[in-house]
Amino acid sequence: MPRADIESLAARCVPGAGPVDVQLLRHGLLNETYRVVREGIAHALRVAAVDPGGPQVNREWEAQLQDSAARAGLAPEVEYRDAGQGIMVSRWIEGRALSAAEVRHESNIRKMALLLRRVHALPMPGVSRRMSPRGWIDYYHDALERSAEPRAKHQEALRAAAEARMDRLAELPAEGPVVCHSDLHTLNVLDCRPSWILLDWEYAHASDPWWDLAGWSANNDFEDALRRELLSNYTGRPPTPGDAERLDLLCWLYDYTCLLWSDLYGRTGFDGVLARARLLEARLRASSLPDS
Repeated sequence: MPRADIESLAARCVPGAGPVDVQLLRHGLLNETYRVVREGIAHALRVAAVDPGGPQVNREWEAQLQDSAARAGLAPEVEYRDAGQGIMVSRWIEGRALSAAEVRHESNIRKMALLLRRVHALPMPGVSRRMSPRGWIDYYHDALERSAEPRAKHQEALRAAAEARMDRLAELPAEGPVVCHSDLHTLNVLDCRPSWILLDWEYAHASDPWWDLAGWSANNDFEDALRRELLSNYTGRPPTPGDAERLDLLCWLYDYTCLLWSDLYGRTGFDGVLARARLLEARLRASSLPDS
């Protein structure tokens, strides 16, 4: 968005009076994020870059859920929102992202497990936005079929492996749907010492709570031992073989969902997307060899 336009928008939407000091923080695929200071108070301004439609973005649900999470001390307070235009202003919270090494510390694995238990206990706002691993995968497959991009070479083989895993997952016991953040990576977890705050709730939905465990494990490249540690801290008991299998299936399906997302949007040129896609494809293929 042009500088003059974003300053005009900030002057209209950010609480307070007088001039605004605007700094671009992140230009992502779906949003632009700015730090805005007015009357000495900092705010985060999020503006939709595009509206892709479909189930992956529901701005009104996101705003309602972030309000609920903020009341529970899990998210920044929403100060202004215009769901139709994809505009949200939140109170700025000082903190820092965890490093790749820190997420593997035993204390931080336990802290994430307890944080997720609090997220999953949030009340469901309004009509719940329900999704499942199959729902995400079907959505991205359909979007790829409609796109003008050539089909990725891995699609057919990995789709068959995904179908087998979704069928197996359906045979295992599962918990009822809860609020899931669904986009857990280090840039969305703010260490405010002593508490952690979660940012960017736009992918949140009602689903199996272990989807969030899978997301944090997959996005941080956890080995089996760290996955089990996260799971046992979350459930409060040692994982059974069935527990371990269910989490492994969800981790694989989460990786596959991220790969499809990369296929759809990876040519946009955002740093790291293609490199991450290559890593995901290699990991998925290596674990799918028995199914090929």
